[in-house]
Amino acid sequence: MSITINLPKMHPVPGFKLGTTSAGIKVPGRKDLVVMQLADNASVAGVFTQNAFCAAPVHICKAHLQTGTTRYFVTNTGNANAGTGEQGMQDAMATCTRLAELTDTEPSSILPFSTGVIGESLPTDKILNALPAALDILSEDGWVDAAQGILTTDTCTKGASRQIELQGKTITITGISKGSGMIRPDMATMLAYVATDAPVTPDVLQSMLKQAADHSFNRITVDGDTSTNDSCMLVATGKAEIAVIDGQDSLEYKQLQNAVTEVMEQLARAIVLDGEGATKLINIHIQSAADAQECDAVAYTIAHSPLVKTAFFASDPNWGRILAAVGRSGIKNLDINSLEIFLDDVCLVRNGGRAEDYTEARGQAVMDQDEITVRVDLKRGAAETTIWTCDLSYDYVKINAEYRT
Repeated sequence: MSITINLPKMHPVPGFKLGTTSAGIKVPGRKDLVVMQLADNASVAGVFTQNAFCAAPVHICKAHLQTGTTRYFVTNTGNANAGTGEQGMQDAMATCTRLAELTDTEPSSILPFSTGVIGESLPTDKILNALPAALDILSEDGWVDAAQGILTTDTCTKGASRQIELQGKTITITGISKGSGMIRPDMATMLAYVATDAPVTPDVLQSMLKQAADHSFNRITVDGDTSTNDSCMLVATGKAEIAVIDGQDSLEYKQLQNAVTEVMEQLARAIVLDGEGATKLINIHIQSAADAQECDAVAYTIAHSPLVKTAFFASDPNWGRILAAVGRSGIKNLDINSLEIFLDDVCLVRNGGRAEDYTEARGQAVMDQDEITVRVDLKRGAAETTIWTCDLSYDYVKINAEYRT
């Protein structure tokens, strides 16, 4: 499968280096091993999958993060090292131990990440043998190769980068992600790595990451499946010569928070756009709900409906499927006569049935677009949210049916 390289300008982040090579884990010659080096004393924050069968590297990442001395990330594709029991833990630790030996650090300073097929043993020999090659090419300009090296069924690379000014200095935020199928993050995304050169204390950075993930990666779904390996990391190298951001009340915190969230939103939307077999990006906006739980209940019921998703793939304005999804979302005492449902600005449902001014032609014009917004006005309160999803095509079935062949 060919990979489209469609990255924006990826600004290097001082104090964050990346090296990518081929270990031949699944496909000979394909980039599948990435090492990332963090500046000494960098702050690191992470959020991880809530799947009970979380992968061995996720367990180790959580444990090693507690030491507060992270110096390297190592990511392999082609094998998830999930559902592998105690042997999987030993294999992940073997990678950490070998990389620590090569870099004169402690194994606890290494965070391992894996993505790929679940339930197969990690080919540790291939990974251990390839680590020196990745270390040899560590570079702050290594983002493009790394964006390729973390992919699995993705058809394109996913990256975002921006610069802002804080205290008269230019601050960089750059990140990459991967994800295409098995996407309904319960924390972040499949894999995502974002780095900034701003100095931020670890606890503040963790709060920044959680807020950014909740407004980006936790707002997307392709198929409703939460992976065993989801991990999202945020690194602050501290190389920028500005005062340390050690609280959430300063203007600098708010500016950096907004920039980090924007980068993660761009990465999250790219994942939905690259949903396996996807042809359309669907924005689902719920407004005037009683609370956040109502917003999510309605939004995800629509987003996870195979009938709704296949209608979008067919560009069929079958608005009854959306109406039915809203009705079965579990909202208590839902007043169907007051709510309204829209495709972009075209009202589909009003007063409990088809809107008086709705026509099939107007609905069809929206459905023919590559990006569509479904808006549901519940008229119950002030809560609102937006999530992003995609359509469901023939290719989704084909890709996942042939995943291991």
